[in-house]
Amino acid sequence: MDSLVIRRAVAEDIETIGQLWEQLVEHHTHLDTRLPESVANGGRRYARRLYDTLRDDYARLLVADVNGKVIGYVLGMIVDLSPDMFEQETSGFLADIFVAPEQRRTGAGRALVLELARWFRERGVQYYEWHVAARNADALAFWESVGGEAVMVRMRASVNE
Repeated sequence: MDSLVIRRAVAEDIETIGQLWEQLVEHHTHLDTRLPESVANGGRRYARRLYDTLRDDYARLLVADVNGKVIGYVLGMIVDLSPDMFEQETSGFLADIFVAPEQRRTGAGRALVLELARWFRERGVQYYEWHVAARNADALAFWESVGGEAVMVRMRASVNE
């Protein structure tokens, strides 16, 4: 029987997370060609940036581990609004989440989100937000199932004639 564990990422996980990030980008560009592709070695560059999050008190990098293998991850951070313009609310941002395709619908994604939400709550965060690709119907359904609702819609227009 497979054993799912959600835990903080460690340095040994970073390379795998970079590979998962490449799959995430590929998945998004497959859904919508308007979304940016990864540059050569983009996953490695992403992974290098993650090392700092391991020691950052305002960021949390979690992995979904099944029998010792990292099959998914989530990256969240605590953010501030511009204090000179907005009343301050402690809020969070879920920057990235990905679960390997063969491990979807196993509860791993939900478990990652719930653990990140617990971490946010412990730090006084009132809410957290994220971006989701408009053409990703599965992701939209997932986010609604964990209580997500649209607050702002990001739109794009071409400047070409």
